Amino acid sequence: MTFSQRSRSLFKTLAVVLALALPTALAISSADARVGGGMSSGSRGSRTYSAPPSTTTAPGSASQFNRTYTQPGAGMNSAAPARGGLFGRAGGFMGGLAAGFLGAGLLGMLFGGGLFGGLGGLSSILGLIIQIVLVVFVVRLAMSWWQRRHSPQAAYANADAGSAQAPQTNYRSGGGLGGGLGGGLGGFGFGGANNAPLEIKPDDYEAFERLLGEVQAAWSNEDVAKLHTLATPEMVSYFEQDLAQNRARNVVNKVTNVKLLQGDLAEAWREGETDYATVALRFALTDKTLDRNSGTVVAGSEQPGEATEVWTFARRPGSGWELSAIQQTN
Repeated sequence: MTFSQRSRSLFKTLAVVLALALPTALAISSADARVGGGMSSGSRGSRTYSAPPSTTTAPGSASQFNRTYTQPGAGMNSAAPARGGLFGRAGGFMGGLAAGFLGAGLLGMLFGGGLFGGLGGLSSILGLIIQIVLVVFVVRLAMSWWQRRHSPQAAYANADAGSAQAPQTNYRSGGGLGGGLGGGLGGFGFGGANNAPLEIKPDDYEAFERLLGEVQAAWSNEDVAKLHTLATPEMVSYFEQDLAQNRARNVVNKVTNVKLLQGDLAEAWREGETDYATVALRFALTDKTLDRNSGTVVAGSEQPGEATEVWTFARRPGSGWELSAIQQTN
């Protein structure tokens, strides 16, 4: 009797837990159904493992990438730093001394004294020191001339490297639902001075807003060919994986009525020939998952909702912006 009462009590508890957990599970599955699978995927160049600055649209932090092709340290300057110190490759005391001895030996050979000839007396030692000083002096002059000859290229490369690390002043939204300038720019707002090396112009913001809608539409239509024109090959590979999973479950995800509500530029920079722009986006959407055969809603609903994500776009010379990464917000 006691066991029976305990069993009924346990079943009731489990029923309550399941009843409470089911709506949460459905909400999670609905949130994870849209393009990107509710995960953080893609690459942000050398900043893939650096969190983008928070903005008014996304005041919290962006999640680290769950899926990325970029390895830690990739895209950074991989050249090994010159070793300094006593035995450093960059000159150092022992490096210069060894070079001096080698130069002195070569000079000794030229003047008939052998490689290490002339080390037998004090005068020979003084002569050797003078030879070392002369050789080091000549080598330093030659190196200085070489550096001056190539200084324009070096300065340009350093300027590019420095600009890749400089954060861009954020463009803040005008505030409120659907705030900002309106018109073609939707929810993007402008404010503050732009002191960054890469300038993001109004037509760039229009491209970001257009890509937001076009990527969602191509995803809903399972149009992989169209996605290849809107996103990087890495992002398309993730989309194809997610679409294949949907087909295996015999469902299709439909994201409609996408409208940008607010947008902020987190940062923009250039790496080599590639421009990057990371933008926080808050947008409205209707996200539902349908049974592929019957068309019945199995997750999500017809009711519109909102989502806030951080999207990174990349652009190479002669081409337009492409979606390079999607990050969820915390």
